[in-house]
Amino acid sequence: MTDNYFRQARFLTSAAKFSQCPPDEGYEIAFTGRSNAGKSSAINVICDHRGLAKTSKTPGRTQLLNFFELDDERRLVDLPGYGYAKVSVSIKKDWQGNLATYLEKRQCLKGLILMMDSRHPLKDFDVQMLEWSAHINLPVHILLTKADKLKKGPASASYHKVKTALKDMQGDFSVQLFSSLKRTGVSEAHQRLNHWLKRTPALDAPLRNRL
Repeated sequence: MTDNYFRQARFLTSAAKFSQCPPDEGYEIAFTGRSNAGKSSAINVICDHRGLAKTSKTPGRTQLLNFFELDDERRLVDLPGYGYAKVSVSIKKDWQGNLATYLEKRQCLKGLILMMDSRHPLKDFDVQMLEWSAHINLPVHILLTKADKLKKGPASASYHKVKTALKDMQGDFSVQLFSSLKRTGVSEAHQRLNHWLKRTPALDAPLRNRL
């Protein structure tokens, strides 16, 4: 089930560097993960908007911080993927430097949605991102993407592997299975987003629907 609120997401702006970000106010939730982990596809499904975030089969295409406005106070942010990417070393350093600055200094950032391929979770870069987030006290919700490519047993095993590993880490972490193709896990993701965005869906409904 799709929370209709997220359908109103619209592109706001892109930032090549931290100084180009919108005013640091309200609530933001950022999406990140290894290149080609299905980040843009997840954003599109969560917002029920096929063309919102640009998808590509080429890892590392997202090189900017892309901001999407939900309302006057709330935004989603598509961050550059980390890890493998077919780009020059200098470009990679630039955008990963912007990623670090954004995560550390953005005061309105309330949480991080971290994408991991459910078939290959907890790669070195994923663990580093979790450790870093714990260090800066940033809550993280993990989407184990492409869960449709695993049968029920292996998918469950992947979930429990990550959940067990998180217990040994000092951070505010949670995890779920997710599939953009099958649109599974969308409702659970919406619940986490609404919590971080300080939003109560029932209060957003027109008054006549609540009488």
